[in-house]
Amino acid sequence: MTLPARAAKQSTHSLHTLGVASGLAAGAWLGMAEAPTKLVTVGYSPFLISLGMVAGVFVARWTVPVALKGTTYIWADLREKPHLIVWAVLAGMLWAVANTLTIFAIRNVGLSIAFPLWNTNSLVGLFWGWLLFNELRGAGARQRAKVMGGAAAIVTGACLLAYATSHQSSSGPSGAATLGVAAAIGAGILWGTMYIPYRKAYISGMNPLSFVTVFTFGELGTVFILAVAFDGGVQNVIVALGHARSALFWLFLGGFCWVLGDLFQQYAAKYIGIGRGIPLSNTNQLWGLAWGALVFGEFAAHGFAAQLLIVAGSLVMIAGAAAISTAEAPESEQRSWRDAMARECDRYGLDRDRVASTMQGEDPLAAERRLRRWWELVIVSGAVALFVWLAAGAERQPMDVNIPWMTVLVAASLVFLVACGLLLWKRTRFS
Repeated sequence: MTLPARAAKQSTHSLHTLGVASGLAAGAWLGMAEAPTKLVTVGYSPFLISLGMVAGVFVARWTVPVALKGTTYIWADLREKPHLIVWAVLAGMLWAVANTLTIFAIRNVGLSIAFPLWNTNSLVGLFWGWLLFNELRGAGARQRAKVMGGAAAIVTGACLLAYATSHQSSSGPSGAATLGVAAAIGAGILWGTMYIPYRKAYISGMNPLSFVTVFTFGELGTVFILAVAFDGGVQNVIVALGHARSALFWLFLGGFCWVLGDLFQQYAAKYIGIGRGIPLSNTNQLWGLAWGALVFGEFAAHGFAAQLLIVAGSLVMIAGAAAISTAEAPESEQRSWRDAMARECDRYGLDRDRVASTMQGEDPLAAERRLRRWWELVIVSGAVALFVWLAAGAERQPMDVNIPWMTVLVAASLVFLVACGLLLWKRTRFS
């Protein structure tokens, strides 16, 4: 093997490791982000909860990219690829509807059950990755077996969890569990489709930090429209937000955690594709199971048989996601990825070499745009001040929470944040 070829192979292995690490970190933070949605069980409207979370998401999606890269960098990236702005807004709209559906699912069937059901989004993403972006094209039989076997495991696990849900339906309103299952699966379909703009952006060379900055406008606008339409108009929404003042900090915090998880998920999708990166980030179902069972005591309402089915279904789905994530793309498949990249470059007049370098973790734009602006400090300081103000008015909600287990899970998530954040910085400078 020649020296350049050996260097390219080492780079590929490094990017695969980076993508896997990003996917695992995404699972931890996406799992923790859903914990505040349990407030739906104490009487808050699902639309209000979704609006509160998305407001936190909006603040975080502006603050984190500005802190890491700066407004000059982000603006230059968007100006270079303006066709992706509408795709980012569309992705945000899909996310907003899906997130609202998850709250209904949590209300009806619980966090530990709803999580794995909506994580069937990996199957949808796998299909779109194959159809539109040449993922798995040129992959060997072993890699295909891992991916397809993992997909089958995810479906099997979802069926086990749906069956376990039927044990709960007799204790709640008629049809409530069925509606909860439908909401969770609907969220999975929408989230799986949302990954089309993700992958389209990254094979066009856009930085994930730039993408999510625009993404958030679609999120906030859609959730506000849903809240106004289904919660009685603008006046009622404003009144409801005032009544929920004591809980808004927890919702904002959930939104902030979601942004961190989503950023890691986007880096996973960039470097190992949506067919591999999204199933790996779906290890958030393990974290959702842990939060639901250990922190909120959801298993107490189920019999032994239902608990066994929930655990078995979750483990089967996790095994499926693990199998998919270990199917490293061979050179033949990477050529197919490059063909998809070339198609996007030709369609929108992008520089192939420049885009190819971003797919290898380089950041040519950063070398050209290094200016920092004074208003970036104002943006970050304003976000911090908002969180401090919300925290000052926060109150403990009427929910049973296991504080020791919550501390353990938060600490573990912080370990993933620091470890993967340092890895991304060292390898790509958050490219």
